[in-house]
Amino acid sequence: MIAVDRVTKRYGDTDVLRDITFQVCAGEIFGLLGTNGAGKTTTVEILQGLRRADSGSVNVLGIDPAVDGDLLRRRIGSQLQDAALPDRVRVGEALQLFAALHPTPRPIDELAEEWQLTHLRRRPFAALSGGERQRLFVALALIGRPSLVFLDELTQNLDPAGRHHTWDVIRRVRDGGTTVVLVTHDVEEAERLCDRVAVVHHGRVIAQGTPDSLVASFDAWVTVSFTGPDTDAQRFADLPGVELVYRNGREICIRGASSIVAHVGAQLVQHGHAPDDLRISRPSLEDAFMAMTAQDNG
Repeated sequence: MIAVDRVTKRYGDTDVLRDITFQVCAGEIFGLLGTNGAGKTTTVEILQGLRRADSGSVNVLGIDPAVDGDLLRRRIGSQLQDAALPDRVRVGEALQLFAALHPTPRPIDELAEEWQLTHLRRRPFAALSGGERQRLFVALALIGRPSLVFLDELTQNLDPAGRHHTWDVIRRVRDGGTTVVLVTHDVEEAERLCDRVAVVHHGRVIAQGTPDSLVASFDAWVTVSFTGPDTDAQRFADLPGVELVYRNGREICIRGASSIVAHVGAQLVQHGHAPDDLRISRPSLEDAFMAMTAQDNG
């Protein structure tokens, strides 16, 4: 769906993108993950033909966005980070207007229900909250049944319930055959939603893969912990895969490879100890992301 090869972009003396390279496959949720200012939004603006790269090649749906941007934009959906509508336009009017731009749009009633906009259809844009505006822009991006949609900072301004509802709908969008490019600085969102992720830092892709593979490639340790004031902690030190055993007050913590979970459990059962508070902590994408970006000095 998308092929980006060694794309660079400069503004004056500032390198915004430096040899960005990645591919997006059909039917996946692909995340561009990075802190604010990493170059994510510039990248997707180039992919949509809204900006030109200084060098490198870009192919989106078989189209060069810099050459046939108008043709491309008729085939994709886009929810930009900074977007607005006239203050007096009502939600229902916006949906009808955007539907009229497409030959086979999604039914407006169905889309309004999906994105919790039904009760807002007579409300003007100026009276919408930040979260309501966000839901409207995503609905407008999807109204033309695009095969590819760009969603930039999808859930900013949404409350926790709204975030989870939005994540569920985006999974259904992907499952329905639409490829999704998700631009986000929210590591939890990327970990929960994305099939693959490219980590962008200082204008470069410093890592890419599935969330699980990014975590595993950085550090695959787990920690098993439980309350055991009378248990000899050193009993676990020689188990296969154990890297470190230490006490944290009344708690015993055992760190090592993923295999230690089985070995620690067997050791506990063998000695007649089955703690009620046994916990397994695994590294998250956030742990890997923080470490990757800390190590990369640009």
